[in-house]
Amino acid sequence: MSLVTIRDLAVSFDGVPALRGVDLNIPPGGALGMVGESGCGKSVTWLAALGLLPGRARVTGSVRLAGDEILAAPPATLDRVRGGRVAMIFQDPASSLNPVHRLGTQVVEALRLHRGITGGAARAEAKRLFDLVGIPDAARRLDAYPHELSGGQNQRVMIAMALAGQPELLVADEPTTALDVTIQAQILDLLNRLRREMGMALVLISHDLGVVAETCDEVAVMYAGRIVEQAAAASLFARPTHPYTQGLLAALPPIDGPRKPLAAIPGGVPEPWAMPPGCAFAPRCPHASAACQARIPAHVAVGDAHSAACILAVREMVPA
Repeated sequence: MSLVTIRDLAVSFDGVPALRGVDLNIPPGGALGMVGESGCGKSVTWLAALGLLPGRARVTGSVRLAGDEILAAPPATLDRVRGGRVAMIFQDPASSLNPVHRLGTQVVEALRLHRGITGGAARAEAKRLFDLVGIPDAARRLDAYPHELSGGQNQRVMIAMALAGQPELLVADEPTTALDVTIQAQILDLLNRLRREMGMALVLISHDLGVVAETCDEVAVMYAGRIVEQAAAASLFARPTHPYTQGLLAALPPIDGPRKPLAAIPGGVPEPWAMPPGCAFAPRCPHASAACQARIPAHVAVGDAHSAACILAVREMVPA
């Protein structure tokens, strides 16, 4: 049974489609990586699923958490889900933490809301969470303000707050964006360790394909509001099928061999109000033909649990 099942999730803002039918399955304890350029819909997918989009957004489809529909659920239900059963870590801890409240106070508030723990027990649990995520001198850090800690330490505080509700799923939205490479590795190691120890599922939204390859079991590649390729991580990196996935991987610098210019994908992600007919990637695709403009391509199976939404993928189809 899936922990989270998303079916035909669509989002529009003022009548302009931004998300165009997303399907996802996340098993208990699984790790899904979502990759793609900025503006492809990775963050919007989870903001929509958790009811965090502004009122002008129109959201349709289905989002089930352990079989229970949560899309457009009553506010009381969503309050129990958000931060409780599903927690989300946002890109910039500096803008997510309240600068005028002590860090311990903010973690204790999460414990009170989601687990009903108050007083000395809450402070003791907050210290335990700080120790769990590797914050040194945890007891003293509880009384610190966000500006007194580094970006990496603040990100650890955000992870501690996310764990306060003992979530079944942790959605990490670019959790290492503002951090240097060494701290990035520490945060990713921490997320992997916590996932194993706590048995929670993980969704990692990232631009870094290397990070996703090391962290996730499955990868969904998004482009212009759709998933265009999805597969087990090993399968996708060994045999990328969609031209967009191939372009993302070709843009990575090689570790060894002679130096050569990177193969950048020309152009940019189309704006939602200026979507081309048919395949949205066709204007940037080196293999595009007139047939690509005729219709939006459906997903085609190209391997075991590996599919791609491209007319060229028909050539890679697995025999029945």
